[in-house]
Amino acid sequence: MEPNGWMVVGLPTNFYADAAPSVVSTTLLGSPAEVRFTPVSFTWDHGDGTSTTSVTGGASWASLGVAEFSETATSHVYERPGDYTITLTILYAAEYRIGGGEWRALAGTVPSTAPPITASAKAAKTVLVADDCGRRRISPGC
Repeated sequence: MEPNGWMVVGLPTNFYADAAPSVVSTTLLGSPAEVRFTPVSFTWDHGDGTSTTSVTGGASWASLGVAEFSETATSHVYERPGDYTITLTILYAAEYRIGGGEWRALAGTVPSTAPPITASAKAAKTVLVADDCGRRRISPGC
């Protein structure tokens, strides 16, 4: 999450996850067998009674080329100060193949929940800043 471990009430907090397809290999009845898990859904439970679901894991503000506290497809705005426990559940589609053959889809999805994180939302007041916020929105308070 961005910022890391804290939020500003009324401003977007950006959530993102890095999950890629993975393959588990074994031997089944003497033949090589593989199961491929591909992420298909990311759901963040924000800990305030709301959640966001996306088909991608999102990205950092820097990767998206946007300023800090910008709204993203996976961001969330906390309305009240407090400590919140945030959880991420990723749903994976599964496919299998035996002996290097064609991948075959399995019905349903497999959920995987990341360890929860706790973060604090704090209220902020606008203050005078040294920079011109109209030209450079990088200073706190802009």
